[in-house]
Amino acid sequence: MSKEADKLRDVSEDELETKLTEAKEELFNLRFQLVTGQLDNPMRIKVVRKHVARILTLMRERELEKHAGATAAAEEA
Repeated sequence: MSKEADKLRDVSEDELETKLTEAKEELFNLRFQLVTGQLDNPMRIKVVRKHVARILTLMRERELEKHAGATAAAEEA
């Protein structure tokens, strides 16, 4: 697992949502710069896309953990 993913695992749900919003805004701006011919580093788009995917994956993992915990609690009752 990457160091970046490990760092993101320690972040709260609200902070993850904030980071996701920021990353999506950056991706939009990079795409805009690409179209207008102002983009200096095209590889940055790839990096930001992977960052967005990493955040979404962590959010989904947490969602599944909550669901699994709720299901296990319901089965015990």
